[in-house]
Amino acid sequence: MDHSKEFLEIVAEVMPRVNEVSVKEAVERQKAGAKLIDVREDNEYEAGHATGAEHIGRGVIERDIVSRHPDKNEELILYCGGGYRSALATDNLQKMGYTNVWSMAGGWTAWTEAKEPVD
Repeated sequence: MDHSKEFLEIVAEVMPRVNEVSVKEAVERQKAGAKLIDVREDNEYEAGHATGAEHIGRGVIERDIVSRHPDKNEELILYCGGGYRSALATDNLQKMGYTNVWSMAGGWTAWTEAKEPVD
């Protein structure tokens, strides 16, 4: 997907503040109890998603996260299509006081390329 220069600038601004994990790290952390959260649009999630992933779309995550995950120390790993939207969402959750939130580098694209399980 082609991204606008302006969008990429916003992503570049937040990246120094965002912790990232690889797909391999995400899988291991998920096995250890981390929650995997898909922040893509509804239709993207419905077309396929990482096994065990919870869907909280990018458009509502800031609104819904506290009611669904009130423990701000719980480990959360966010992913999107390629890692940009999840980075933006991760940055916002950190601003909301979440201390153990990560963005999965490469997102859904990296997950499927790694041949990890999907639903």
